[in-house]
Amino acid sequence: MRKKLLGLTVAAVAAFAGFAHAQEEKKVTIGVSIPAASHGWTAGVIYHAERVAKQLMASHPGLNVVVKTSPDPASQANAVQDLATQGIDALVILPTDPDPLVNAVKEIKGNGTFVALVDRAPSVNDSTVRDLYVAGNNFALGEVAGQYIKDTTPEAEVVVIRGMPIPIDQERQNGFDKGIEGSGVKVLDRQYGNWNRDDAFKVMQDYLTKYQKIDVVWCQDDDMAVGVLQAIEQAGRTDIQYVVAGAGSKDMIKKVMDGDKMIPVDVLYPPAMVGTALEMAAAHFYGQVPVRGVYTIDATLVTKDNAKDFYFPDSPF
Repeated sequence: MRKKLLGLTVAAVAAFAGFAHAQEEKKVTIGVSIPAASHGWTAGVIYHAERVAKQLMASHPGLNVVVKTSPDPASQANAVQDLATQGIDALVILPTDPDPLVNAVKEIKGNGTFVALVDRAPSVNDSTVRDLYVAGNNFALGEVAGQYIKDTTPEAEVVVIRGMPIPIDQERQNGFDKGIEGSGVKVLDRQYGNWNRDDAFKVMQDYLTKYQKIDVVWCQDDDMAVGVLQAIEQAGRTDIQYVVAGAGSKDMIKKVMDGDKMIPVDVLYPPAMVGTALEMAAAHFYGQVPVRGVYTIDATLVTKDNAKDFYFPDSPF
């Protein structure tokens, strides 16, 4: 059964306080396998993985956390095998592309290793693959964006820049379609931008050539929004009313705070979720609390009124 473990982190922290002294010397190794910093969001993932790893190792002298980054599925499969060979008690993994890595992850889990899967789920995402799944609400990320466009510009002609052809991207598309349902919003086109600002720049250039009138761009990702804004500025187009992105990067949140008319809102999808997964994996060993199931992080709409609550100027993302 799908369940939202909303109070799980609080329970884990409480359990840590109660059992830390008795358990602190317990020897545990957690391997963390995440994508290389191909764009800002994954740079944020690395930052938070390393940050939380240091905090947890300081709290638990017997804990060792090994963080490995990989640029593609083949390299990540090798990294996972390397971690298994070194000997790990838990694996926290955010896959570059989930389906090609399923067999490698299942093999790890089959050996009795606790597996926490983060963000990018495979087509079959159940207890045969992982013990814990931590992710943003991908459907809601799309739905919140679609609902905002529906409420703000109900007759808008919209171009969509998708992420990568993996399940979470389709969840976002389904949510967006639900959000605009019943309105006069028309989707002109959808193309993949691979969550990359340079690719999004090229896609947006193509859109600007193909369509003489575009009201709104939904690109679901703050990095891609950078490329979109650059393309719009270079083309000198004034018909685009605004861009809706997502993730909660400090640059986009600052634009929302400052009342930038091109970025009036953003939708949260925090890279810090990898830290949440790592904390829960540690709680499995040191906290003596159940940490299995699904933990879903809400997709909050960031507006000028609440943007200050989500602005972290020292973050790399």
